[in-house]
Amino acid sequence: MDPGAQKEVEERMRGDTAGPDLSNLERGDKGAPETSSQAGLGTRFRTHFTEEVTNSHADILLILCCVISGFIDSAIYNAYSTFVSMQTGLGASGQPTTKPYGWARSLTSIGCFILGSFFFSRFCRYLGPLKRSTLVASFLLQSIIVFFCGAIVQSNVVDGSVQQPGGAIKWLEEIPIALLSFQSSGQMVGSRILSLSEIPTIVVTSVLCDFASDPDLMSSLTRNAKRNRRALAFLGILVGAVIGGWIEKVTDGLQTVIWIVGVIKVIVTVSWAFWPQKRPAATK
Repeated sequence: MDPGAQKEVEERMRGDTAGPDLSNLERGDKGAPETSSQAGLGTRFRTHFTEEVTNSHADILLILCCVISGFIDSAIYNAYSTFVSMQTGLGASGQPTTKPYGWARSLTSIGCFILGSFFFSRFCRYLGPLKRSTLVASFLLQSIIVFFCGAIVQSNVVDGSVQQPGGAIKWLEEIPIALLSFQSSGQMVGSRILSLSEIPTIVVTSVLCDFASDPDLMSSLTRNAKRNRRALAFLGILVGAVIGGWIEKVTDGLQTVIWIVGVIKVIVTVSWAFWPQKRPAATK
């Protein structure tokens, strides 16, 4: 036999006895646990964000929202002569006369607050009011709106400086008034879905009325949680208003206050992402 042909036959015999190539199978075995791990992580992620959160100690986050309301309203009233959280409708009467078209700002604020309440209430009901993902999405949207307002004021697209009496009308001011009013309603909707209506986060007069008319007003600290929450909500708004007004006075502009409010909103948003799960009701 030719030496070349004999060598070819020997190589074929060695290939037959070597057995099948298991390299692909081994690589597949190594990849299987990784795929399973990734699937498990995705399932845990979805489960975590579809869980309902507890309202236990959620009053802490709502009191932070009270501070936000005090911050933003004290600053924006000084700049635009209207409120975006604690709307009163006073500007609709055309007062004060030193700031023309105050009625337009006031009606914009009230109208956008109503629209925001309509939107956030249905948004939360559609997704599931107490789901972790719902609260995160709601407060994340509020945060984005606040940061957008901060950006347009910071970039001087909208003037955020304190206005002088009788100054020129600047209709672009309607943009932050409308957006901040819209997002502030999300806080109040949040207090409702968490069944903590004693902390509306934006209305100080109703909080004070409920606080003063509480039949158990003088009870011990540990026996009247609703009274305690109302007191802290009022203090939160008051402290926020004092600090917000002081910051605007020092910086001579609205943008710094808006950025601080945005940061606090983000803190609240992230807190919802890790808030404890609601415990199932005990069966009798």
